[in-house]
Amino acid sequence: MDTTETTTETASRRTASARSSVVESIKGFTLAGVRISKEDLRKRITMPEYLRLAMIEAMQSKDVDTVNYAGVGAGAEIPQPPEAPIVVFINSKSGGRHGPQLKARLQELMGEQQVFDLSVVKPHEFVQYGLSCLEKFAALGDSCAKVTRERIRVVAAGGDGTVGWVLGCLGELKKQGREPVPPTGVIPLGTGNDLSRSFGWGGSFPFNWKSATKSILDRVATGSISRLDSWNLLLSMPSGEKLETPHSMKPTGDVSLDQGLDIDGELPKKLSNYQGVYYNYFSIGMDAQVAYGFHHLRNEKPYLAQGPISNKLIYSGYSCTQGWFFTPCSSDPCLRGLNNILRLYVKKANSSKWEQVSVPSSVRSIVTLNLPSYGGGRNPWGHLKPEYLEKRGFVEAHPDDGYIEIFGLKQGWHASMVMVELISAKHMAQASAIRFELRAGEWDQVYMQMDGEPWKQPINKEYSTFVEIKRVPFQSLMVNGK
Repeated sequence: MDTTETTTETASRRTASARSSVVESIKGFTLAGVRISKEDLRKRITMPEYLRLAMIEAMQSKDVDTVNYAGVGAGAEIPQPPEAPIVVFINSKSGGRHGPQLKARLQELMGEQQVFDLSVVKPHEFVQYGLSCLEKFAALGDSCAKVTRERIRVVAAGGDGTVGWVLGCLGELKKQGREPVPPTGVIPLGTGNDLSRSFGWGGSFPFNWKSATKSILDRVATGSISRLDSWNLLLSMPSGEKLETPHSMKPTGDVSLDQGLDIDGELPKKLSNYQGVYYNYFSIGMDAQVAYGFHHLRNEKPYLAQGPISNKLIYSGYSCTQGWFFTPCSSDPCLRGLNNILRLYVKKANSSKWEQVSVPSSVRSIVTLNLPSYGGGRNPWGHLKPEYLEKRGFVEAHPDDGYIEIFGLKQGWHASMVMVELISAKHMAQASAIRFELRAGEWDQVYMQMDGEPWKQPINKEYSTFVEIKRVPFQSLMVNGK
């Protein structure tokens, strides 16, 4: 039984998708922003000056209590709250030469106090001090501050890493009981932009960016809200090994693995634990090794990476040098199969019990995927037929369904066919929780990556390293761009 559409159906779908993409690009190039009044947009999204300045003061001093509430001045009329107040976090280093220009354009449309460069103002500072300032004023009886806090929306202008950073910081509001959590829209400035694609914001920065910026802000102000699962990753490893911690992974104290699954063998006396949250994917194996090499090459020679197109060309070329396409003749190919160093356990859909999943010897990368977009808009899980879903015990994949898809990539040629959607990846499981157990054999290290942040993970022959993934109990809110 075929797992996906027939060849004709697949080709038709790709053709229709490409045609639709071209039409949308033409529409965006010719119409975006034409009918949107700059003055009307500014009125709808700009906060009153006294609130903007107070928030800036709180973030600069990093102390809400130092901000004195002066309101709007004696005898002045209390301003009406904006219809859809917006703040923007922009990674001005993304998007090649467009980053600084976009920042200036946003400041022109909504005032510079609502546009934050991530090199200056961090999202957690906005959450801790900026929003706290609005909450303080609201508690003092300021109705404008109260409604502004309730209506505020956020834009993340950058790549998937920037979007994830902003979402993670906004998620702290839920933990602290400081709701509502502002929904987030996206201006895509990265290379893959898979989060942006998944919620209708497109896969690249528009050519007609000046007029498109108005259209984007209007859509952020008026767009409907969708939900997004996020996944907490716990990495537990024997102490003593040096780890190049990625930005998304932070050291944490003593934590315990899920007690519902027994551990074979003894644990070391001392453990090093790290935690992080991801929104799109976590992977182990050759794809992470290629990403690791690419990131280091880009850091050493930044002049090579001048934008998304050059990044993709360099990435493709670099992957050919890492042995994913051509395993060196001097090595045993089976040693590169991940089944030699790891065991995979999952809690499948509608089950609370852990089960071990067999890892095929041909699989050299394992990816856990939360979104229908990976590697710049591809869908390696595929468009599965209802009969196949029922046979495998899967459900139709969605970003908010509480499950994550697990698939394998064999070698470069297989991955290439998957990425152009000629075939689906090796379906392994669909799960609500995952545990990887890694033990060194012929390898003493393995490569991992989380939402595009790769690292080199040491593994031990005597003691296991564990990666446990569970869904964060609350969902992020995304503004739909369509």
